[in-house]
Amino acid sequence: MYSKIQTTLTLRALHALLGLALCAVAAATLLAFSVAGHAAQPLDDQSFKQAQAAGKTILVDVTASWCPTCRQQRPIVEQIEKETPNLVVYEVDFDTAKDTLKRFRVQQQSTLIVFKGTKEVGRSIGDTDPARIRALVAQGF
Repeated sequence: MYSKIQTTLTLRALHALLGLALCAVAAATLLAFSVAGHAAQPLDDQSFKQAQAAGKTILVDVTASWCPTCRQQRPIVEQIEKETPNLVVYEVDFDTAKDTLKRFRVQQQSTLIVFKGTKEVGRSIGDTDPARIRALVAQGF
């Protein structure tokens, strides 16, 4: 009788551990997908200048967490980023990066700027049309 109870308790403990392990795997997978879905990096001068010097196509996404237009642009930019591995995407926070905004002559959030190397080749403000945003990015290739 004691052995049967001990076996039952052991099996229940193993079952609980397996459930926890599966939850951990699911959480890690979701985290990986959420990070991979948004690979844009905050703009820093050194990496931006390196990407420019290498002649890369760069998309600068000026965004604000409170901006509804920015939230509409986000999935479009993320999809383009996934489909275009040689595109470098930098994110600029409209509320905190005032020096960067001045340097790029940006006056409002939801601004998208495309560079090919050191040359600005396109810009849009407040556009949420996927085809137009794709066409904007295509100007850098």
